[in-house]
Amino acid sequence: MTVTVNNDVLTSLQDDGPNEVSERLLASAARLSRNAMTEIDWSLPMDPDKYGCSPEWSSLYGTDYWNEMSEEQRISLTRHEFASIMCIGIWFEMILQEMVVRDQYLGQYHSPEFQFALTEIADECRHSIMFAKASEKMVGRSYRPGRTVGRLGKFFKATAKNEVAYAGILVAEEVLDVFQRGCMRDDRVLPFIRTVNEIHVLEESRHMKFAREEVRESVQGIGRFRRQFSALYVALGAYMIVTNLIQPQAYADAGLDADRAVAEAGANAHFHSMIRSSCAHLMEFLDEVGLLTKPAMRYYRAAHML
Repeated sequence: MTVTVNNDVLTSLQDDGPNEVSERLLASAARLSRNAMTEIDWSLPMDPDKYGCSPEWSSLYGTDYWNEMSEEQRISLTRHEFASIMCIGIWFEMILQEMVVRDQYLGQYHSPEFQFALTEIADECRHSIMFAKASEKMVGRSYRPGRTVGRLGKFFKATAKNEVAYAGILVAEEVLDVFQRGCMRDDRVLPFIRTVNEIHVLEESRHMKFAREEVRESVQGIGRFRRQFSALYVALGAYMIVTNLIQPQAYADAGLDADRAVAEAGANAHFHSMIRSSCAHLMEFLDEVGLLTKPAMRYYRAAHML
């Protein structure tokens, strides 16, 4: 099943502020929300010849290691890589939910902003279940960040607020959005994974619009010190997310030498280029709102986002 993402409502939105935008996003959610639990037949067998993501989005595509692999190994690799990306997505969506709930804890409950924030949380819960089911079906396991990164994530979700929280949310959503758009109409990819991508792209487009409005509102009138601090904190969060998308264990589970795979992925100019392309719009936005400072840019470059 191929679905064309309808962005008419989203592209027509003006930057009217969180409440005005949220009212339109609530209407969009009411019409266009989808449910993977009823839409996908999780019992269907997987085609052994289908990839987990487009080969060009593999972290090893174009490397010597990739050229040595059989087609079966390449398919297994992309399935484990995308399972890792989905699981790291779950990890950050749990962080996201806590930050949004905290931000709206004593909000104006009658307002569209509050109501869309809860709609987003409901979406993220469904997305996390969808990713968990997809990972279970595709590779039979899940991946988590290492202990240190897990602790840093706890610290980030406990301390990030205002523009830091919503810009951090935007980072994770923008990176995954471009990746999934590149894979969701590729016939080489497993059909149920293409549907997972379609659902996530459609619903995250609303979340990204909401996050951008929250960031714009938060940075209005802030001082230089806060702007510099927020820009650096967002960049540190972005570095933590992007550099942990594919866990080394995913390479091992795909039958590869994990140390060699990590080394070749780390030097893969093609994959770095794909990451930069996925972050182009994000970098433009951060620059627009004054959150792309020189110290922050160092971390974006280190993660190949800039």
